[in-house]
Amino acid sequence: MKLFKLQSLKLLWTLKPPNRTFHGHPRLLSSDVYSQYESIRQGKQEIPKYFNFASDVLDKWSEIEKAGKRPSNPAFWWINGKGEEVKWSFEELGLLSRKVANVLTKECGLQKGDRLILILPRIPEWWLVKVACIRAGIVVIPGTSQLSAKDILYRLQASKAPCIITTDKLAAAVDSVAPQCQFLKTKLMVSKDSREGWLNFTELYRNQSADHSCVKTRNEDPMMIFFTSGTTGSPKMTQHSQGSLGFRPLISERYWLDLIPSDIIWNTADTGWILTSLASFFDPWIFGSCIFIHNLPQAESSVILNTLCRFPIDILVGAPTLFRMLVQNDLSKYKFMNLKNCISGGEPLNPEVMEQWKNHTGLDIHEVYGQTELGVICSVSKGMKIKPGSMGKAASPYDVQIVDKNANVLPPGQQGEIAVRSKPIRPLGFFSEYVDNPKKTAESERGDFYVTGDRGTMDEDGYFQFIGRNDDIIISSGYRIGPFEVESALIEHPAVVETAVVSSPDPLRGEVVKAFVVLSPTFSSTDLKSLTQDLQDHVKKTTAPYKYPRKVEFVQELPKTVTGKIKRNELRDKEWGRT
Repeated sequence: MKLFKLQSLKLLWTLKPPNRTFHGHPRLLSSDVYSQYESIRQGKQEIPKYFNFASDVLDKWSEIEKAGKRPSNPAFWWINGKGEEVKWSFEELGLLSRKVANVLTKECGLQKGDRLILILPRIPEWWLVKVACIRAGIVVIPGTSQLSAKDILYRLQASKAPCIITTDKLAAAVDSVAPQCQFLKTKLMVSKDSREGWLNFTELYRNQSADHSCVKTRNEDPMMIFFTSGTTGSPKMTQHSQGSLGFRPLISERYWLDLIPSDIIWNTADTGWILTSLASFFDPWIFGSCIFIHNLPQAESSVILNTLCRFPIDILVGAPTLFRMLVQNDLSKYKFMNLKNCISGGEPLNPEVMEQWKNHTGLDIHEVYGQTELGVICSVSKGMKIKPGSMGKAASPYDVQIVDKNANVLPPGQQGEIAVRSKPIRPLGFFSEYVDNPKKTAESERGDFYVTGDRGTMDEDGYFQFIGRNDDIIISSGYRIGPFEVESALIEHPAVVETAVVSSPDPLRGEVVKAFVVLSPTFSSTDLKSLTQDLQDHVKKTTAPYKYPRKVEFVQELPKTVTGKIKRNELRDKEWGRT
C-alpha cells in the first residue's frame, strides 16, 4: 500500500514498518522505490528538484501515524529533570509548528529566504521554531546559549538577520548590541515575562491559527547557516540546503544511526552544534524515530546515568567529553533500561575510555567523524568491526581519501590530509558555500577534493585514523607528532581525566610536546613533581618514547569551543607568547 509521493519524483514509501535492511540502511521503502533511490545514489537518476523536509517528511509521518502504522512512541519527548515533561506526536508537532510559522510570517513579517538567529537551550521551542522556519522557507542560524554579547553582535552583523529568538537570559546581551545591528527588526523572547522592545514568543504562537501552507522549496534552497566552531580564526557562515541536510539521509547507503520508528534517541550535544541538527532533528525524523531531550542546564554525570536507567532510550549520542565523564563513575551501580547503541562524535575518543565503557556496560562506542561543512564523513556503523583508535570508514555518499599537498591520493598507511572527493560531481550533503566569503569557499578545495584540514591515515581495510589538525601537528627534532596519540596514552593513566597536547618552544629542539592535564579528584593531593615523572614514564612505555611530553602543566579545566572541542590553538598561543 503506497502512501505518498515526493515532489517532482515518484518516490513512494510503504506503510509497513521497517523490519529488515539494505546495506545496513533501515528498510523504509518498497523494492521498486529502493531501486530508484539506488539510481540516485549511483548518479543514474537526478535528485528531485523540489523538496521540503516539513511537508515531505514530517507531514507524511503524521499521515502514517494517523493510519495507525507507526509505533505508539512520541515523535518528540522532552524532560527537564524537575517534573516537567512534553510529548508530541508528529501530528501535534505539525499543528504547533504551523502556528509558529504564522508568528514568523504574519507577526514578524519574515519572508522566504530571510534569516533568523535562534539562540535557545534544549527546550521544546527550539524544535518548533526550526520546523516552522523550514515550513516558511526561513533560513535558521542556530547558536549556543553560551554566546556572549560580542558573539551575538558578530553573528547579527555578519548574517544581516532581521529576527532573533532567544530567552530572557540573553535578552539584555542582545539589547546591548542591537543599536549596532541595522538589519535587526524583530526580537522574540521565549519567557513567561515581558520586556520592552521584545515580542513574547509563547503568547503569540499559542493564539495563532494552525492554518499554514508550506512553501515550495528547491533542494538547493538554503535552509540553515552554522557559524563554524573552528579552533582558529573568526567563525565562518557555513550554509546548508534543504537537500544537504534534509534529503541526504534518504540516500545514505550505510547509515550511521541505524534507526527504526520504534527507537528513541538521545543526543546530548548543544543546540548550536550541527550534531544536534543531525542526531536530534533531521536523521531520526527521516526514519520516524522518537527524539528524546533532557534540558541538562549542566552536564552532570549522575543525571545522565539516572536518565538512561529511568527512560527507554535506545541510542545515546554525545561528544567524547560525555563518555570521559561517565566512566569516572561506578557504572556497576546503574542498569540502563534499554540502551543498545552508543555514538561519539566531535573529536577522537581515546581507546582507553572505549574499553572502560565496554567493560562496565557491555556496549561498544561507535565513533563518527565529521565537520560542519559536510556532516558525517566517516563512521563506525553498528555491526562494523571496531578498531581502537579508528573513526571508521567513509560514510555514504562520500568518497574519502588521504591526499598530499598536491591532492594526489596516497596509499594505505601513509599519512596525509583527510579529503572528500568533490569533483566531477559535488555529493549531496556538502555545504553550499561560506556565505559572503568566496575566497574561503574556493580555498576549501584542492584539485578534485574538499580538504578537511585534518591529518590522518587509512589502512588496507578502508578504516581512517585521525592524527590531528594540520596546525596541531608538533615537529620536534624532525619528528612529526600528532597530539591525539600522546593524549590517548596519557588518558590511560588513572590520574588523568582529560588532557590536551600542544607544541611548546624549546631552544634545542625547536619545539617540544607539552601536556595540559586535568587531574582526577583522587589524585589532587599527589606530589605533582612525582606525578609528572610518572606520566612521562607512562607515555614512554605506551607509545614511541620521542612522543612523551617534556613539559606538563596541571589545570582545573581545558578551554573548549561551544561544541566541546578542545581549543588547542589557545593553549598553543599561550605557550608561544601570542596571547
